[in-house]
Amino acid sequence: MAKKKGDSDEPAAIIKSFSVRCRYCGQKNAVKQGYRNNEANCGKCKLPLSNEPHKKWANLGKHDYIHPADSKALAALRAIPGIDTAVKKLLEVTGESAIRVTFMASAVKVTPKQCPDLYAKLQVACATLGVAAPDLYIQQNPIVNAFTGGVEKPIIVLHSSLIERLNEEETLAVIAHEVGHIHAEHVLYLTAAQLILAIATIPLASLPIAGILKELLTASMRGALLAWMRRAELSCDRAAQLVVQDPHVIGRTMMKLAGGTFASKINYELFLEQAREFQKNYDHSKLDKFWADIINAGLSHPFPIWRVSEILKWTESGEYEKVLQHA
Repeated sequence: MAKKKGDSDEPAAIIKSFSVRCRYCGQKNAVKQGYRNNEANCGKCKLPLSNEPHKKWANLGKHDYIHPADSKALAALRAIPGIDTAVKKLLEVTGESAIRVTFMASAVKVTPKQCPDLYAKLQVACATLGVAAPDLYIQQNPIVNAFTGGVEKPIIVLHSSLIERLNEEETLAVIAHEVGHIHAEHVLYLTAAQLILAIATIPLASLPIAGILKELLTASMRGALLAWMRRAELSCDRAAQLVVQDPHVIGRTMMKLAGGTFASKINYELFLEQAREFQKNYDHSKLDKFWADIINAGLSHPFPIWRVSEILKWTESGEYEKVLQHA
């Protein structure tokens, strides 16, 4: 056959590829020659591919990372006479099975075949912290949130409105935060605190369980549980950082919690400056500290800005690096 004009005697260029093992889940992925870190995502967990190491712990202790405010609030909670007996009785009455039935009937259960990338992220978080994997659900809910419940068999629930706003690493951070509650052994008190919040809503206030809760838990017990619950979140932000191993993933997640759908237009560096300014004012102004504490007392979680300032402080103090070195 005659060679056409413009045909080359050289063979067509061959695009070479090689494999990169995902540092998070271990999956081998084919990438093109010239690939650079974080330019492609793993086909299994969807997290950015990189040849940087990802550390995992064989024997991570909860006291390696627990926030001092969490420890202090927990000690105050446990100092209340009868608190453990009352909480356990409450959960016996309400039944852990009720929690599982509710989400099995109303939410989507994540499995290796259903939302497999979320399942893979759950495995990454659990393998990193050394936790047996709980069941994971996605629930349609306009409230931007996620939570962990149950005691003997904890479950994690992600609200759809939350994960729709996050990228892959931020989603891992949220899942790791919830796994942190399990690793830190928060689930007993956490489930009781969540029941208190749930029963405070109008649809549940008239149910018999509301009367049972008030009968079993005194006002001081309920207040102490909710006060501890907010501080426990700070420990689990640290657990999330131990999984994603980048404080700015936590920071950007909090930026989206603070700015909502407008977050794409927010300057992250200025957001960090805001967090540092908040912490400075909190530390040096008694009035700012008073109002921050009073306003936050009515919330289930610390302010997002506050959480950013706390994770920055932990990182920059060198404490995070010490924990990382023992992986």
